[in-house]
Amino acid sequence: MLSDSERLLYLFGMSNQMAEHELDRVETEFGIDLKRGHVGSIAADQIYYPQIEQELREEAAYMAPQYEMFYSIEKTIRTLVRDVLEEEKGEGWWSTDTIPDNIRSECEHRMQREIDTGTTVRSADPLDFSTFGELGKIIESNWNLFGGQFKSKKAVERVMANLNTLRGPIAHCSPLAEDEVVRLQLSIRDWFRLMD
Repeated sequence: MLSDSERLLYLFGMSNQMAEHELDRVETEFGIDLKRGHVGSIAADQIYYPQIEQELREEAAYMAPQYEMFYSIEKTIRTLVRDVLEEEKGEGWWSTDTIPDNIRSECEHRMQREIDTGTTVRSADPLDFSTFGELGKIIESNWNLFGGQFKSKKAVERVMANLNTLRGPIAHCSPLAEDEVVRLQLSIRDWFRLMD
């Protein structure tokens, strides 16, 4: 289980990312550089990047902070799932009945498919091959282990469903409407509020 200080650290990190997102928006909207020392973007690739339409490049720049926010919250939730299950069930937790059979099978299938491509495998941990929706199902099916982390099971299900809905356009290269960007930020705040 996460300690109070670890939870506060997670909340601080996500709040910082939201502030960074707002500063990115201000820089884009007003065409200014606040000299925050950002890492160079793909624009530095002068061979191929100029061949991509300007409108698509602007859309990608708009969506980059949303991707970063979702990537961060998903990795945070994945780490929480791993930490709780390892603490409660020991190092061999993946092979126990804590993971629903269909999810275990799908994750192992995805992992093997990636191994079979001959490319670098993203991870040796099968949990890293679970979808975001599957993470929610793992939490739900092990509520007896996760219930002490959160205020309400229904609220966790609602927040996970909201995040999973927002994940679609982010992961599949569609821009989020401004309201949905706000909804993403609020859903992330809701997640951490559930852990207070």
